[in-house]
Amino acid sequence: MPRVKGGYTTRRRRKAVLKLAKGYYGSKHTLYRTAKQQVMKSLVYAFRDRKARKRDFRRLWIQRINAACQLNDIKYSRFINGLAMANVEINRKMLAEMAVNDPEGFKNLVEVAKKSLENPVKKEKENVVVLTKESKASKAANKVEVKEEVKAEEKPAKKTAAKKTTTKKAEATEEKPAAKKTTAKKTTTAKKTTTKKAEAKAE
Repeated sequence: MPRVKGGYTTRRRRKAVLKLAKGYYGSKHTLYRTAKQQVMKSLVYAFRDRKARKRDFRRLWIQRINAACQLNDIKYSRFINGLAMANVEINRKMLAEMAVNDPEGFKNLVEVAKKSLENPVKKEKENVVVLTKESKASKAANKVEVKEEVKAEEKPAKKTAAKKTTTKKAEATEEKPAAKKTTAKKTTTAKKTTTKKAEAKAE
């Protein structure tokens, strides 16, 4: 059997691994076995840290926004809540950029958040109370209407049931006399048979 060499494919595979290991310390970028182990571990770290990078940046933006909020006498949570109530849609990345590079614009946003925190909260509560009262009244009215409709539907049904019972009683009374007649016929036939037997004995 002829000897088969896998030189080309093996060399190409190893070259790809060593290319990924370029710049690693010591033998990790020269020896294939150690390079392969380190490349596999590095790819796992890369997958994990692509997700973690987003969390790290969000944490950094929040720290910068919080520092700027403290300079303007407001808490970070109240500032974000005020912007949401004022329908100001700016993400934290842009807010952090404004906090660092445009303090005056950030200050204007803080004023908008403070105004929205002062006024709309009371209005929203009043609206909620009014809505709950109206909804309760409407529910009660709907229940009364439904009960009236149910009663109106039940009354004809009761009348029809009463009619059916009266018709059944009349039929029963009509059937009873017929039953009596049949019994009378039976008694007459029985009497005739007895008289015939008595005559036969006398003979």
